[in-house]
Amino acid sequence: MGSHILLHTLTAALYLGLGVYYWRAHWRDGVREVRDRGHYLILIPVVLHTWLLWSELLQAPTFRFGFGQALSVMLWLTVVIYWVESRLFNVQGMQAIILPAAALCVFVPAIFPGAATPGYTQHLAFRAHLLLAMAAYSLFTIGAMHALLMAALDRTLHGDSAVSGRDSDRAKALLLRGAFAGMPPLLTLERLLFRILGIGFLLLTLTLASGILFSEELFHQPLQLNHKTIFAFMSWLIFGALLFGRWRYGWRGRRALRWTVSGFAVLLLTYVGTRFVLEVLLARI
Repeated sequence: MGSHILLHTLTAALYLGLGVYYWRAHWRDGVREVRDRGHYLILIPVVLHTWLLWSELLQAPTFRFGFGQALSVMLWLTVVIYWVESRLFNVQGMQAIILPAAALCVFVPAIFPGAATPGYTQHLAFRAHLLLAMAAYSLFTIGAMHALLMAALDRTLHGDSAVSGRDSDRAKALLLRGAFAGMPPLLTLERLLFRILGIGFLLLTLTLASGILFSEELFHQPLQLNHKTIFAFMSWLIFGALLFGRWRYGWRGRRALRWTVSGFAVLLLTYVGTRFVLEVLLARI
C-alpha cells in the first residue's frame, strides 16, 4: 500500500513538474519554440500512470471503479490523446492545462479508493461499455480544455482595443500575448475542436447504445431512467445540437465555446459527479 502511495505521489509530481516547466517556458521564452523540449519526457509519468491503472484496475483482486478511478483513467487517456495530437498539430499551451489536471487526478484514487463493484462489472459487455465511456469522456475533456484555451486566446487577441493607457495594462496584455505566441490561428483551433467533438459525440452515442444493450443482456430489462441516464442523454443532446448548429448555421466563436463547456459540465455529472457525491459528500463507500 505504501509503495502505491509513493508511486501515485511520484507520478503526480512528474506531471506537475512538466506542467510548470511548460507554463514557465511559454511565459519566459515567448515566440521561441518550446513544443519539443519536454515532449518525450511526458512519456515517463504516462508509463507510471499506465502501470498504476493496470495494477489497480486489472490485477487487483477486487475491482473498484469509483469517481477517483474514473478521473484517473479519463486524464490518462486525455494525456495520451493529447500526446498523439501534439505530434500532428501545434497546440502549444495545452500542456500547461492538461498536465497539472493529470497530476491532481492521478492522486485521487490513493485517497478515495472507491467501493468494490458488483459482479456484473467483470462482464465483457460492461468493460466494452466502460472503455467507450472513458474514451468519450477523455475526448470531451480535451475539447473543454481546447475551448478554455481558445477563450483565453480570443480575449488576448481582442483585448488590445480594451486596454487602457496605463502601463500596467499594456504590460499585462503583452505578457499574455507572449504566453500564447506560436499558437495556431483561432480558426485552426476551432476546426480541431469540432473534429474532437465529432469523434467524442460518436463515442458517446456508442456508449449510450452499448448501455442499452448491456442492460438488456445482463438484466433483461430496458435501461433504467435514473439521474445518470438523464445527464448522459442531456449531454448527448447538447453536443448533438452544437454539432448540428455548426453544420447547419455555422456556429462558432464564443457561442460554440459556451456550448462545449456546458455539455462537458453536464457529462461530468453522469458518473464522476454522482460517484463523488456518494463516496465523498455522503461517505457511501
